[in-house]
Amino acid sequence: MRLFRASNIVLLIICLMYLVTYIDRVNISTAAPILQKDLKIDATTLGLALSAFAYPYAFFQIAGGWLGDRLGPRWTLIICGTIWSAATVMIGFVEGAMSLIAARILLGIGEGAAFPTATRALANWLPADQRGFAQGITHSFARFGNAVTPPLIAALMAWYSWRGAFIIVGAISFLWVILWAFYFRDDPRQHRGVTPEELDRLPPAQVAKARKDVPWGPLLWRILPVTLTDFCYGWILWLYLNWLPSFFFHEYHLDIKKSAIFASGVFFAGVIGDTLGGVLSDWLLRRTGKGSIARTGVIVLGFLGSFFCMLPVLYIKDLETIALCLAGAFFFAELIVAPIWAVPMDIAPEYSGTASGFMNFGFGLAGMISPIVFGMIIDATGRWDYPFIASLGFLLLGAFLALFMRPDTKFEVREATAAAPVLFPAN
Repeated sequence: MRLFRASNIVLLIICLMYLVTYIDRVNISTAAPILQKDLKIDATTLGLALSAFAYPYAFFQIAGGWLGDRLGPRWTLIICGTIWSAATVMIGFVEGAMSLIAARILLGIGEGAAFPTATRALANWLPADQRGFAQGITHSFARFGNAVTPPLIAALMAWYSWRGAFIIVGAISFLWVILWAFYFRDDPRQHRGVTPEELDRLPPAQVAKARKDVPWGPLLWRILPVTLTDFCYGWILWLYLNWLPSFFFHEYHLDIKKSAIFASGVFFAGVIGDTLGGVLSDWLLRRTGKGSIARTGVIVLGFLGSFFCMLPVLYIKDLETIALCLAGAFFFAELIVAPIWAVPMDIAPEYSGTASGFMNFGFGLAGMISPIVFGMIIDATGRWDYPFIASLGFLLLGAFLALFMRPDTKFEVREATAAAPVLFPAN
């Protein structure tokens, strides 16, 4: 059956990876009020622990993307999946701020290579006109992880304590690693489940080419506008991931369960946005043949739509209205995800792991800065809505920067390689 062909199963397994990595990444935001009390840390220290994930995460976007190109997606994700699963379990055993920060750093190391490497895997397994949909559906699973995490962690905390919640979700991550190692192969032509029909639609084999030298400087310069745009998107997403449950908990004095339900409702809007963004972007690409419309146009729409939906936070305090506005803002922000992740594959398919690593470094950089800034704002003012208000400018800046990405212009490998020195030469 077409539904169970190998490429669809690989896509599903990658979707599950996005799901479990985001559960592991954002579970701390639901546990934060109780964890913060038990470990006796303030909001600024909690913000530091949240941002500790982002420092190695940002670095390993580039190093991990290169490793995915060099070593191949299969072994890269086996290694990294083992690391992030172990780090999640470790959080269940922390005794203070330092051990919490150390576990979050290890989590960032493990997850840093995950998305660029998955992008490399998708570039090998899917044709160009399915890349937007693939990025949309994978990231919709990430947002589904966002949505189910608050009620899931709240329930696990009620049954087993917050420590038990981390141990259980870490064990689930280990199961994914086993599934990936068993089924995935770097070259789909070597997978016994691939049909001749699938082979006809596959892009040219990139596995052997992945070993060639990477023109780091020219590639970084070419992807820089995408990186800056992703920084603006990341600033908004980290705000939602790290602080949304605490916003409902503190600003509206809801208990853990109710704040989790409201946060989950907002995150479900992102599930729809991710999927729709990918479908819309690929449809526009097939209709127009222009990445400037299919990729850039959808990204700009997402930034501006999120801006206008978030504006009411300035003057409306009603809980239900605020929740709807934040859901709308998150929906539009998530329209950005599929096209922006498709852009590195469009620009530099032979270096899609490294290129997407360069791009998502901007997301990681935003994760380094924003949690600490938000924590300081909250400690200084006592207002949990101020971080949302302060983020409006990044939505407008992101829409502007997206105009410089040029997804229709391919990265010229030969010229760039000849023009710049190459690091990490092939053996």
